[in-house]
Amino acid sequence: MDKSKKNLRTCPNGHQYYKTSSCPVCPVCEKEREPESLFLKRISAPARRALEGAGLISLSKLSEVSVADILKLHGMGPGSIPKLREALEEKGLGFKE
Repeated sequence: MDKSKKNLRTCPNGHQYYKTSSCPVCPVCEKEREPESLFLKRISAPARRALEGAGLISLSKLSEVSVADILKLHGMGPGSIPKLREALEEKGLGFKE
């Protein structure tokens, strides 16, 4: 896309980037940020931020909620559920029924 159709923004860390949407996330900062839990690396950044915002940053916490509750989180899509389910199963856990 032509940069003239995008808005130039500067994040609080001084990174400049172009965006067409109203999303406030700086792509440079997002690339530099490393998830605390390894299972969070498997999913998209919006889904990861949704889980982090809900305090679901460990597999034990994730196992305390249902798939329906996870899907209610803004940024979480159905494509992340199989990846999360696999991470839970690797530790002998599962979503709440």
